[in-house]
Amino acid sequence: MPTSKDPSPPDVKDGSRLGTERNGMTTTWRASIGQVPELRRLRYFLAVAGEQNFTRAAELLHVAQPALSRQVRQLERELGVELLHRTTHTFELTQAGRFLYERGPVLLDAADELWRLTSSYGTGERGAVSLGYGVSASYETAPELLRGLTGRLPEIQVTTQVLSTGQILAAVHDGTIDIGVVRCPPPDGGLMTRLLRLERQGIELRHDDPRAAAGSIRLDAVADMPFLMHQRDANPGHYDAVLEVFRDRGVEPRVVHRTVALDLALTPLVAGEAVALAGESARLGLPGDLVWLPLDPPAAFETRLLTRAGGTNPAAERLLDAAEEVADDLGWRAAAGDAAGR
Repeated sequence: MPTSKDPSPPDVKDGSRLGTERNGMTTTWRASIGQVPELRRLRYFLAVAGEQNFTRAAELLHVAQPALSRQVRQLERELGVELLHRTTHTFELTQAGRFLYERGPVLLDAADELWRLTSSYGTGERGAVSLGYGVSASYETAPELLRGLTGRLPEIQVTTQVLSTGQILAAVHDGTIDIGVVRCPPPDGGLMTRLLRLERQGIELRHDDPRAAAGSIRLDAVADMPFLMHQRDANPGHYDAVLEVFRDRGVEPRVVHRTVALDLALTPLVAGEAVALAGESARLGLPGDLVWLPLDPPAAFETRLLTRAGGTNPAAERLLDAAEEVADDLGWRAAAGDAAGR
C-alpha cells in the first residue's frame, strides 16, 4: 500500500503519471500515452469481430490480411488479454473480446466526434468571437446583426461590449476584441474593413415643429437652428462626414457640442434648442416629442466591420462573411444616396 514517501495509488506504476507543472498547475492524468492502444487497432478488431472472418475484414479495411492479424495480436498484447480464441481455421470471441466488441463502437464514435469538433475550431465553424460597438449601433444595427448571426453560426459564441470609437479602435488593434463596428471609421493601415451598412441620414427635430409635417427635409430648411453634435475627438470620421454633408449642400451649420457624454433623452432637441443629424436607425430610440425626417437630397454614412490585419481567429473570419450575408438580407448595403465617411 502507499506510504507517505510514495503518494501514488497502488494501480499507478512508476513513470505512468503525467503530472507536469505549468504556470503553477499540475495535470491530473494518470495513464501515460504509451499505455493507451491506438484507435486504429480497435477499428481493426471491431471489423474482424463484426465480419467474423479475417479475409473479409481485411478487404473491408483495404489492408493485407497478415498485417491485420498482427495488429489484432498487438492490441491483445497491449491490453494484456486474449480477445479471440483461435483455432486452425476459425476463431471465436472471448469474454473480453465480446465486451470490447460491445463497448468499442461507443469509444470510436466519441473519438470521431472529438476530432470533428476540434477540427471545427480550425475552420471557424466553432469558436468564440468578441465584438465591440458604439451607442449609435445599439438602436438597431448591432441587435439585428447579432440576431441574424445566431441563426447562421449557432456554434460560435459571440460576446459584446459597448465602447467608444477610440476604445473600439484600440481594442481591435491590441486584440482585446476581434471585431469592431464603427460608423465612419478613420483610415488605418493596420485594420481591415468590410462594409456593414450604408445608413440613410436625416434630421431629428420636435414633432410639433411646422417643418416636421413634411415627408423629408432639406438642410437649408433648418439652417436657422443650432446643430447638436458630439465633440470631434469622440469620432473624427463621423464628425467630418457630417460637416461634409453640410458643405456639399452649401449650408454653414451653427454647431453646438454635447455637454453630456450620453444623453439618450436628447434634452436640447426636446427643448427645441437644436436639431441633429442622425441615422435612420436612431428613430427606434427617439423620445416621443421628436421625429426623424430623411434628408432631401439623400445622404448615407457607412458603418464598417473592423478587424486587425493578419488576425488568426478563424471564427472571426467566418463571422465576418456571415455578417455580410445578414447585411445583404436586410438591404443594408444598397445605395442610399451620396455616401460619406468612407
